[in-house]
Amino acid sequence: MTELPELSGKVALVTGASRGIGYGVAEALVARGDRVCITGRGEDALKEAVEQLGADRVIGVAGKAHDEEHQAAAVARTMEAFGRVDFLVNNAGTNPVFGPIADLDLNVARKVFETNVVSALGFAQRTWHAWQKENGGAIVNIASVAGLSASPFIGAYGISKAAMINLTVQLAHEYAPRVRVNAIAPAVVKTKFAQALYEGREEEAAAAYPLARLGVPSDIGGTAAFLTSEQSDWITGQTLVVDGGIFLNAGVG
Repeated sequence: MTELPELSGKVALVTGASRGIGYGVAEALVARGDRVCITGRGEDALKEAVEQLGADRVIGVAGKAHDEEHQAAAVARTMEAFGRVDFLVNNAGTNPVFGPIADLDLNVARKVFETNVVSALGFAQRTWHAWQKENGGAIVNIASVAGLSASPFIGAYGISKAAMINLTVQLAHEYAPRVRVNAIAPAVVKTKFAQALYEGREEEAAAAYPLARLGVPSDIGGTAAFLTSEQSDWITGQTLVVDGGIFLNAGVG
């Protein structure tokens, strides 16, 4: 990014943001003037993302989302560097298995829930106590359309995203009126994470969408920017489906 806007005075923490949707969210927030802390598992990828986004506005904290020490370190580092954390975007997620849940290894199921749901709660608790409880702010949870209907072959992921949608409602109720909490439910977005869902058949996959294309990270970044802006000040506890119209065709299966 060659030209940066004036600082907005706001600060965001975006998890799982070294690439893909999380990077797209961080990019949108930096573009409007926010300072941002991004997290990710890979130290090198995180450093590269920080440099691309602008090292004078962005910091990175490497670690695994489900690790409570990492959660504490990310929030503490954000407060140390910027003095506040107005917005939390819970994007970190995993989907290590494809296939029916009838034969799903329960240890894999636990891993999916630890990363996709429990870590989001952990970050939400920590940002609440560090800043938002007294000063307000907003939380955006990146869910999925897989959490809104049956999703063949990615059932464990879908169940975890359904839980994240309910987590959004619970947090919105408990954190009101100080903090607004909403979720975004994307359909297939062109990222490395979702590559298995369209690789080698992108044209065929996109043909199922009324808007005739798959999503890109900036589609979700723009939505997250809206949900953390003053324009959404009377919206909380909602899940905004961003799906290129795929649900108009009766689901994602």
